[in-house]
Amino acid sequence: MFDLAIKGNKVLTPDGIRKAIVLIKDGLILDIVSHLPEDASVINVHDKILMPGITDPHVHINEPGRTSWEGFETATKGALAGGITTLVDMPLNASPVTTTVSAFEEKLLSATNKLYTNCGFWGGVVPGNDHEIAGLINKGVLGFKAFLTHSGIDDFPNVTEYDLRKVMPVLARQQLPLLVHCELSGPQPPVKDPQSYAEYLASRPRQWENDAISLMIHLCEAYNCPVHIVHLSSSDAIGHIARAKVKGLPLTVETAQHYLYFNAEDIPDGQTPFKCAPPIREKENNNLLWEALQAGIIDFVATDHSPAPPELKSGDLSQAWGGIISLQLALPILWTAARQRNITLSQLLLWLCENPARLPGLEKRKGKIAPGYDADLVVWDADKQFTVTSQTLYHKHKITPYLGETLYGVVEQTYLRGVKVYDQGTFTPPAGAIILRS
Repeated sequence: MFDLAIKGNKVLTPDGIRKAIVLIKDGLILDIVSHLPEDASVINVHDKILMPGITDPHVHINEPGRTSWEGFETATKGALAGGITTLVDMPLNASPVTTTVSAFEEKLLSATNKLYTNCGFWGGVVPGNDHEIAGLINKGVLGFKAFLTHSGIDDFPNVTEYDLRKVMPVLARQQLPLLVHCELSGPQPPVKDPQSYAEYLASRPRQWENDAISLMIHLCEAYNCPVHIVHLSSSDAIGHIARAKVKGLPLTVETAQHYLYFNAEDIPDGQTPFKCAPPIREKENNNLLWEALQAGIIDFVATDHSPAPPELKSGDLSQAWGGIISLQLALPILWTAARQRNITLSQLLLWLCENPARLPGLEKRKGKIAPGYDADLVVWDADKQFTVTSQTLYHKHKITPYLGETLYGVVEQTYLRGVKVYDQGTFTPPAGAIILRS
């Protein structure tokens, strides 16, 4: 009747934590039951958490063309070790960037036989590529990403309102999301000391984010196009976002682990591993992000894993690459910070599994332990601690602000479609699937 049965005392379901047995057949969850015959073969995970595999829809993998930065093999291996079973790759750090059909075809070839996790892809919107959008949709991208300020990659320039008005009607007809890096560059204080974190923070003021978010809410309403604000860091925008959601606009929002775990006041000067854009802000700001997350104004949390070689991440805060390396640590970072606020595992399930699966249109397949869903699962110990070291990370580069941090939540096993593909440091050969929009 079933291929596999996994029994646990803490199975994280949409209805809460329960003692249950998850039955798996042909890679799908067949049923969730309380009892089986005594002679049935069952894997018992006891008091470990059995949870749906995590979906991270904001990952920079950088292949093809910049595999010295990361690459499909190392990124997805790190993801799998962190309990992430599905991720969606961003379009801008590859070479060529994923803004044309031919570039997307090249990316698909480069991902073949390298994926330890399931992987989908965002297309890119840049000035002048509106004629490529329909072709990219037909090829199976899950949505599109655009920048309102310089992306850091010259091949992926930022768009203007004019560019977006040409593309958003097309996306609205398909109900595909437009993901937007919301900063509108404007006046900024001069940086006198490029090693000063306080000066770097001031150089990317909240107003840049606030203005960009206001623009995207206006365009979202004008075209009824699904808009997703990536890595929200300015708490000033929360009220505007909340009002847009009350109006029923198709607007979703993510923040990132680093905005919830770190605070600007605690970041030492000259520490380039902390540099990202928008920047990590003050504790008061970040407490308001937590409140918005708990209130459902922010929909979920995604890593924005953005690696770069050591030589690009070195130097001062003005010149170093802006991006946080964190993919493998998505679960323990968030859980460590959450448990300090008495946040439940059921809330964690929403922020890492259920809600992020909706953005790429995978909510009927991913993110829940429920009949008919893919049997992508993670077994982890919520009470066990570990210290982050470079030796325990599978990402290509280890320059992360989390080195030396002691975190709660150790991932022990990860399953893809009912097959155990990671077990306490041991991997099977790559078994992840390419996910395309049908």
